Amino acid sequence: MIRRTYRISGMDCAEEVNALKGTVGALHGVENLDFNLIDGTMTVHYETGRLDEKAVLDAVRKAGLEAEAIDTACPSEICAIEEGWWHKRGRTLMCWSSGALVLMGFLAHALLHGNLLHALIGGEGMAHHEFPLPVILLYAAAVVTGGWFVVPKAWLALRRLRADMNLLMTIAVVGAMVIGQWFEAGTVAFLFALSLLLESWSVGRARRAIRSLVNLTPPTARYIGPHDGDIMEKAVAEVPLGATVLVRPGERIPLDGIVSKGRTAVNQAPITGESMPVAKQEGDEVFAGTINEDGAIEFKATKPAADTTLARIIRMVEQAQSRRAPVEQWVEKFARYYTPAMIAVAFMVAVVPPLFGGQWGRWFYEALVMLVIACPCALVISTPVSIVAALTAAARAGVLIKGGAFLEAAGRVRVFALDKTGTLTKGLPEVQEIVPLNGHTQNELLARAAALETHSEHPLAAAVLSKARTENVEPLVAQDFRALKGRGAEATIEGRHFWVGSHRLLHEKGVEESEIHAHAQRMEDTGHSVIVVGSDRHVCGLISVADSIRPEAPALVRQLKAAGVRHVVMLTGDNQGTADAVGRAVGVDEVRAELLPEDKMQAILEIERSHGSVAMVGDGVNDAPALATATIGIAMGAVGTDAAIETADIALMSDDLARLPWLVRHARRSLRIIRQNIIFALSVKAAFMALALLQVATLWMAIAADMGASLLVVFNALRLLHGENRRKEMHDETL
Repeated sequence: MIRRTYRISGMDCAEEVNALKGTVGALHGVENLDFNLIDGTMTVHYETGRLDEKAVLDAVRKAGLEAEAIDTACPSEICAIEEGWWHKRGRTLMCWSSGALVLMGFLAHALLHGNLLHALIGGEGMAHHEFPLPVILLYAAAVVTGGWFVVPKAWLALRRLRADMNLLMTIAVVGAMVIGQWFEAGTVAFLFALSLLLESWSVGRARRAIRSLVNLTPPTARYIGPHDGDIMEKAVAEVPLGATVLVRPGERIPLDGIVSKGRTAVNQAPITGESMPVAKQEGDEVFAGTINEDGAIEFKATKPAADTTLARIIRMVEQAQSRRAPVEQWVEKFARYYTPAMIAVAFMVAVVPPLFGGQWGRWFYEALVMLVIACPCALVISTPVSIVAALTAAARAGVLIKGGAFLEAAGRVRVFALDKTGTLTKGLPEVQEIVPLNGHTQNELLARAAALETHSEHPLAAAVLSKARTENVEPLVAQDFRALKGRGAEATIEGRHFWVGSHRLLHEKGVEESEIHAHAQRMEDTGHSVIVVGSDRHVCGLISVADSIRPEAPALVRQLKAAGVRHVVMLTGDNQGTADAVGRAVGVDEVRAELLPEDKMQAILEIERSHGSVAMVGDGVNDAPALATATIGIAMGAVGTDAAIETADIALMSDDLARLPWLVRHARRSLRIIRQNIIFALSVKAAFMALALLQVATLWMAIAADMGASLLVVFNALRLLHGENRRKEMHDETL
């Protein structure tokens, strides 16, 4: 199976998608079609050698649209179709022309009849009212201009025998003209054209919000030439891997790389959402789109422009629409059956009451009102706009959600399973306590321990050496070093024999006294690993090492509970004692310890059976089986970790735990807004259908209500772009 992606000019509503399904989907060799309404793309899945490119483009034109094949790896700004003036401005011109002609017709009617009331009611209820010919011509012109982009699509829908909103509006306008309601016909045509224009604008705004991510990366980069050492400036796509790139203070960093010279602070908010600049020096990683604050730096480019962290984020946000939320799929399925059902209801309203004595003309008019109010666009368009606005706001906050399905899942999840190491803890062992014995000082003990651990690559040894550096303790020189496999090491320091090892080595040497045992047992009971330092005379002291709990971890659990999460579980491969100590400190509801990767996966399955949907939070690599098994997998601190970004359903682009409760609140707010839109759109329609049956509603009232509903649900959805005071929410969560 091969895929080919096309950017579709003019695809702003689900009706265009349905038209493309009817034309392109019927082509020989096409197996499946995927659409991204917000990004304006269509992906054709076809059998090898069986796709006729010209046939696809012709099929798109039959649907009333234009297409251009694009490279799926190409940024949206670069790959966008170069639209002409008519494509950009034609809809606006025809819409406002229709509005102007309606106004001119209204004024001409009032002038020729000398009565504004005649013009306003269009002669309705008057015994012998006739529209002057100039007025009819003006209203007819308003219908033509207002329906310029609607009638061709209505004709296509009629040919496919698949009713859509364009067909509904066309029937309503033509019906109004047939029964002599010229003012209503012109008004409906204009208002519907205006609603489509505003709908196109709203989708364009959501689309521009994604495009704005592209503008975070500067178009060019300065780098040192590979041969002559001259400074060159070229487009970021042309900068070779390994090139030394120069960035001045205040400039945006153009590519991902490793700092090779200089020190600075970098504003990483565009990638991670962090509010404070991050210090950078030689050896530190920098990311495209971030802002160099106060120092000139040089860095070696490690990734091409198309594969930077920011480029991958942009692609994933754009592709996220293919993973549609269940509520989005429900709305589309509902609209598919709703529209023909409404046509049937309108037909019955036009025919049944007159059979029992009602006026044919009056009930035909009310049937037209029902057709207008039945337009499903407010219902259909609000959901994808809500989803993409929520995804874009989350990306700006440093939370990469890979689709509407995962956004909805995050809003419904009630259980969080948190990996211990690297999530609730810092992921690096640190010295917690130093207990010198037999007359030694802390610095003496640390200097001897550091001397013995200098040659070791064990994580506990790294913790001791790090502590020595922090305390400015210079390690002594160790000679005749010998590793004791699985137990420790020994060496000669200042002419004397010293050793370092675990509690087990202390037992083997037979020098464990009651005081030493009490100290070691106390440390182990709190989940710490014990390092014993001894000499040929006595035990010099004990050092405890443990993975430090993140200071914000206890607050995280409280905030998750406040956000509506009912059960928080900690999963770890550590021993039960260490796990219980960490679990008590952070306040989780359940601790599962001594788990291998496959055991974590089994634990997720058991938690799902007992508590329902579960979100698994881990590092995205060691926890891959559990992340894949959970309802949603969330990777912590995914900056620079390709596997984490690719594997997880949601990736947090920094290690800030406050993103997790923010994610839950944001997802639930998104679902709340979607539900509000659905209920409001359906309620407005139900109310006006009742008014139509009571013979109270008019055509222009119906189209005004439908347009108002469309605008309100779209504007309500676009509120998600702002993330509802994201900084304030995160600030409140840390209190």
